[in-house]
Amino acid sequence: MMTNIEISKRRSRFSKLFLYGILVLFSVGQLFPLVWLIDFSLCKSGDLFGANILKWPDPPQWNNYVTAWVDGNIFQYFINSLIVNVSAGFFTVLFSLMMGYAFTRMEWKLKKSTLTFVLLGLMIPIHATLLPNYMSFSYVGIDDSYLALIIPYVAFSLPQAVYLMTGFMESIPRSVEEAAVIDGCSILRIVFSIILPLTKPAVVTILIMTFLNTWNEFIMAATFLSSNTFRTLPFAVYNFAGQYASNYAVQFAVMNLVALPSLLVYVVMNEHITKGVTDGALKG
Repeated sequence: MMTNIEISKRRSRFSKLFLYGILVLFSVGQLFPLVWLIDFSLCKSGDLFGANILKWPDPPQWNNYVTAWVDGNIFQYFINSLIVNVSAGFFTVLFSLMMGYAFTRMEWKLKKSTLTFVLLGLMIPIHATLLPNYMSFSYVGIDDSYLALIIPYVAFSLPQAVYLMTGFMESIPRSVEEAAVIDGCSILRIVFSIILPLTKPAVVTILIMTFLNTWNEFIMAATFLSSNTFRTLPFAVYNFAGQYASNYAVQFAVMNLVALPSLLVYVVMNEHITKGVTDGALKG
């Protein structure tokens, strides 16, 4: 006869095994599209229409990636995406840092109302502003330029960034700044020499989340950009969809090249994202 303790242990083991099984199935379901995309990007185009869900490339068609890189104008689009996303990340961190300091350290009228108004931006979809933004940018002459993407990317990244930054700044002791004021530090020096290093986890999280949210954005880029001079990386997929409509292997290679930077950033920085969001939420 089994005791109650043994029965409880068996139930606990079964529950863990069942949970692990569910998580494994979920992980396989999430990773399979990526594996399928990589697999057929190395096959011949006609292999996609076979009976096999996956097919071992024999031999691997590396020329698909060469064609994708050269004909897809990947390098120029990559540089454009880098300029737009680095600029958006820099200004998002800069503005959220200064706004977070103003909301958590300074006393002024309508402070809470202004913070609430900024956080309401979390409820507005970025694509809901396509038409008014397009009309405004065309009027001032900055459509089809880097600014046409940087401005809305920063504007719609700020509410989440301010939320994280204010939550993190609330945990920083005010005594640190009081000592700096006694030593004669100005506000700008306090913000950038003292507060900025202390908020490094929040800054890293904001940079990564801004990058992931804007790197593969296409709708706004397609609306504002009309020349290849400023077009970003997602346009490589769009161009190949028409140019290589029947060559699916090359299209898959383009998709892999476009998705690779954001995938690498997420895999490498996943721990920083989780830590930054958790710290900001708990400390806030």
